[in-house]
Amino acid sequence: MRLSPARPRPGDSDSVDRHPGRLRADGSLDDSAVELRQIVLPDPERANGPLWQVGRRLVVALVVLVVTALLVWVGRDGYRDGAHDHLDLLGAFYYATVSLSTTGYGDITPVSDGARLMNILVITPLRVLFLIVLVGTTLEVLTTRGRRLWRINRWRQELDQHIVVVGYGTKGRNAVETLLQKGTPKTSIVIVDPQRRAIEAAANDEGVAGVVGDGTRTEVLRRAGVERAAQVVVAPQRDDTAVLVTLTVRQLNKGAVVVVAVREDENAPLLRQSGATVVVTSASSVGRLLGVSTLSPNTGAVLDDLLTAGHGLDVVDRPVTRAEVGHSPRECGDLVVAVVRGRRRIAFGDPEAAVLQPEDRIIAIHRSS
Repeated sequence: MRLSPARPRPGDSDSVDRHPGRLRADGSLDDSAVELRQIVLPDPERANGPLWQVGRRLVVALVVLVVTALLVWVGRDGYRDGAHDHLDLLGAFYYATVSLSTTGYGDITPVSDGARLMNILVITPLRVLFLIVLVGTTLEVLTTRGRRLWRINRWRQELDQHIVVVGYGTKGRNAVETLLQKGTPKTSIVIVDPQRRAIEAAANDEGVAGVVGDGTRTEVLRRAGVERAAQVVVAPQRDDTAVLVTLTVRQLNKGAVVVVAVREDENAPLLRQSGATVVVTSASSVGRLLGVSTLSPNTGAVLDDLLTAGHGLDVVDRPVTRAEVGHSPRECGDLVVAVVRGRRRIAFGDPEAAVLQPEDRIIAIHRSS
């Protein structure tokens, strides 16, 4: 196979990759601007919708208004009402409204020392809080950059032993769905794709973080924390891109499990030489499933069920339980198809797998809960 750089697709962020950061005054690089464009984190408030956020702010404003009115009414003897002989509850709410909104008609004024002290220490801070709630949308826009940088820095600090999925097309998306169905936490998955709309779809639909950029570039993979990842899934559209991504991943992380999807069988040996732990040939696998389904539709349906996590039967990789140690794989509750001992995979019919050992793992067919 002749390797050539992958052609950029629409939406590739070439400008981001060519300019990895801005120069600070001391000559060092400032990566914050690039991180804001490249790293997309799921927004926990997005699912609630704008009406919920506006409603929440209105509730806070009403609470502040009620608290202020009650404080004024409790100390009503210290206020003078120009329209009535005494300050009633309605007057307290009226004064709270005009005071918090900084209208201040002056018809109700604090005259006693206690009422004035209450205005200085309590009502004035409440007035500031009320104004902050009212202009919260503007303040939120002004503080978005700082808040996003804080979230990104916190996210990067907590990122460790995670899974990086390079390519969020059909293969990558189904890989992420399977990982989530198998119980992988959303915070342990990071997507890398050159198209921003793909990363935003992953963040909004699946709740996983993503990095916009070319997976063959070292700086992009570093932003996804590849050097600390436990597993890497390589699922681009082109085989030459898969080889370049695998080589780059292996340069940054020697110990991660690297699973690569490739279209053509002839490219699988090259990917293994490049450092791939497992190579899945998508075209051949689909072709074999089509052939089996043609001769036996029921067999094809069962195989598809085994490959679909969370429905019917699942293929699981689990440790041997204490009750299973010393027994035959046939005595396990699940249908065992292979035994993993150390780094060797032993077939079910091999005499060496006749007795299970404490350190063994079994590959078995398990009924989904």
